[in-house]
Amino acid sequence: MSTQLDGAAAAGREARILARVRDVADWPRPGVGFKDINPLLADPVAFAEVVDAFAAIAATAGAEAVAGIEARGFVLAAPAAARAGLGFWPVRKAGKLPGRTLRRDYDLEYGRSAVEVDPELVHPGSRVLLVDDVLATGGTAAAAAGLLAEAGAEVVGVAVLLELTFLPGRAALSGHEVTALARS
Repeated sequence: MSTQLDGAAAAGREARILARVRDVADWPRPGVGFKDINPLLADPVAFAEVVDAFAAIAATAGAEAVAGIEARGFVLAAPAAARAGLGFWPVRKAGKLPGRTLRRDYDLEYGRSAVEVDPELVHPGSRVLLVDDVLATGGTAAAAAGLLAEAGAEVVGVAVLLELTFLPGRAALSGHEVTALARS
């Protein structure tokens, strides 16, 4: 019975998320469909529901920290970490962290980029949940997961607000448990 209720609750949450994510055509480049999560963030009830869901995923996975990918992943991961009583580890765009960093380059669907992590924040052997907003090609999340592992953490899962199922993001994260709160 609780599985049916949990399934119904998840389906309702997914519908509420999808209703609050706006599609923006041809941005940031022609041919790219951008998923704008700002309407969801502006809705305090929907935003709190998403934060609670990510905090619950972290607890279920036995995470000891939550990492978020800059920039929109920060907005989701930091409050989820606080709600779960865990620390937050930022995975930053290249050149944004002081001191020694670990870096990974990766491909985007419309270009190339890099992410960095401060290895001093990562405690070797720590279990971390990686959170981001949208899973598209998976390059950013795979690079972030690789960085966290290189720093000594165990990535216990990757959780995203929205998975674009027509792109190969999940395949790029093979070997990781991937949880999407909504799919499009």
